Amino acid sequence: MDALYLAAGFAAAACVALILLTTLVQIGARAAGVTVLGLTSYAGYLMAASTFLGLAHALNSGSHIRIETIGKLLGKNRYWLDLFAFAVASAVAVWFAWYSCSMVYWTYVLNDISSELDATPLWIPQSTMAIGTVLFAIAILDNFLTLLLTGHHRIQASTETL
Repeated sequence: MDALYLAAGFAAAACVALILLTTLVQIGARAAGVTVLGLTSYAGYLMAASTFLGLAHALNSGSHIRIETIGKLLGKNRYWLDLFAFAVASAVAVWFAWYSCSMVYWTYVLNDISSELDATPLWIPQSTMAIGTVLFAIAILDNFLTLLLTGHHRIQASTETL
């Protein structure tokens, strides 16, 4: 699964690069007096895609916010705090993934399109959110089960301290 999380992280980075490209194209088009429809919408879709596709990789690389101070105070009992946190996070992540996939399904069935002039079928950009939330739910469940079975999760320690 780590390779899949890494691939999604690279896809998220590619989306950020594409945001830059769409912005540069829009700047160039305005300077040339040309109108390119949908670039602002596509930049927004790419921003959402980069956010959701990067969630699983960010989790396992220790980039998500975690409260280390409380964990350190608990000492050996930190296991129970982590177990509780992963259980709650698993439930929320699975719920969010389910509803993201449901939203994409209904957007496709109802043929919902963008209100912009480009009229993009919204299930296409929403699919990146669904994929990202499913991967994130799997990553959290993976860490929860690993913690439950081995006593240790797989999240790398953050190298940054505040």
